[in-house]
Amino acid sequence: MNGIIEEIVARISCLATHPSFCINGQAYNYYQFGERVSIVRSLIKQLNTSENIFGLVIHDDLETYASIVALWMEGKAYVPMHPLHPHERNLEIVRQVGLGYVIDTSETTRFSGLNVINPKMMAYSGEHFNDFVSASDDALAYILFTSGSTGKPKGVRITRGNVASFMDSFWKTGISVTPEDRCLQCFDLTFDVSVQSFLVALTRGACVYTIPFGQVKYLYVASLIHEHRVTFGAMAPSMLTYLRPFFGELDASSLKTCILTAEACPVDLLEEWSHCAVNAELYDFYGPTEATIYCTHYKYNRGEDNLSSNGIVSIGKPLANVKWIIIDEEGNALPEMEKGELCLAGPQLSPGYWNDDEKNKASFFVKKVNGEEIRYYHTGDLCYMDVSGNLMYVERIDRQAKIQGFRVELSEIEFHARAYFHNDARVVAMAYNNVQGLSEIALFVESAPIDTAKLLCYLREKMPVYMIPSQVIFEPSFPINGSDKIDRKKLRNKLS
Repeated sequence: MNGIIEEIVARISCLATHPSFCINGQAYNYYQFGERVSIVRSLIKQLNTSENIFGLVIHDDLETYASIVALWMEGKAYVPMHPLHPHERNLEIVRQVGLGYVIDTSETTRFSGLNVINPKMMAYSGEHFNDFVSASDDALAYILFTSGSTGKPKGVRITRGNVASFMDSFWKTGISVTPEDRCLQCFDLTFDVSVQSFLVALTRGACVYTIPFGQVKYLYVASLIHEHRVTFGAMAPSMLTYLRPFFGELDASSLKTCILTAEACPVDLLEEWSHCAVNAELYDFYGPTEATIYCTHYKYNRGEDNLSSNGIVSIGKPLANVKWIIIDEEGNALPEMEKGELCLAGPQLSPGYWNDDEKNKASFFVKKVNGEEIRYYHTGDLCYMDVSGNLMYVERIDRQAKIQGFRVELSEIEFHARAYFHNDARVVAMAYNNVQGLSEIALFVESAPIDTAKLLCYLREKMPVYMIPSQVIFEPSFPINGSDKIDRKKLRNKLS
């Protein structure tokens, strides 16, 4: 990761007047960004503390991004905490990590019981780029807390070596970014794709365009693409779904590279987007947080058939520094075309969860492959490899359901339901237990209510009777979580 820091420092030094960030309509050049980095480094140095992990209250401001770089230059790590998340949840993160210092640019902080650092309260007093702490690859870069099954957030540790390996893998895909590019950053800093979004830009001297809090995200993204001529961006398919009604009006011809990530991508959505983003190379990237942002990628082929399973585009082939196997329920490696759990390995793999031995033992395992003992991560994703060596995503293993003794893939129900609506409506199939304790299927449709008789008749023509939903629930708009994914937990709460 030392090389990544060197690249950012070089851009600050050589591209001083070049735009680095555009935040809420305000442009900042690399010199101004360097000033903010120097301020935060100066504050950290003054603390003279041996603590290596700092809390970072994420705001859509230059100081927040500068704090990440400054902490890395000091050999330290950050734990992002969202100012709009429940304070009790943030305090639980503070407790789990044992944070003593928090960087927060809020006018009034909620972390008054801790040592709070506010870079906006200190003036620039000189450059701090002459040197930086050369930390080891094993040192932490950040900890991301995600939802935990116990109700408590679980922290995924990502090392500097993990980040360096990811960046090496990313550039080996052949994607390029130059100082002339304008790069979209539409993910919360509590979500790992945000790291790719700002690092790819900063290491190449490009400009990062962010989304202010409180904005309707998809409308703001549309304005950045249309008015600021964004050239590079990663976004969730859910974002494109919201933009879909505007494809005919949106000028996305400036896009050179567009990555779809964070959730399964319908191939028809990608096809329609290709007619809007007419000049863009389009990719589907896949990867869990535990394996550092992205692990596989598939390049969309314009004017050709694209690989898909149940209407979901292939997740492609592994990145350069990623190893993988597909296993059955007994842990045996499976050959091509057989479905099983995708497991990942390699230098992008997290060292594990923060202070959670039980979760680490359940999620990571060592398996001997070709005489070599390799540490793998259970993704929980049901996949298979096709005859061309590409990985096909089917669904989450925990989204498989047993109905009347039959194993049902909910993604197949969703595929046929989308087809009924001519792929103009989002759908979610979900298993639930009825009052008798028997498993049934509920189908959520993002649409105004319709007579369901014809829909159910259509589905009966496509699937066996045990796969037909017993409930069809219409929602005017699906709830979205902080990672721009459909919030399935909120949908489940609507089940009767």
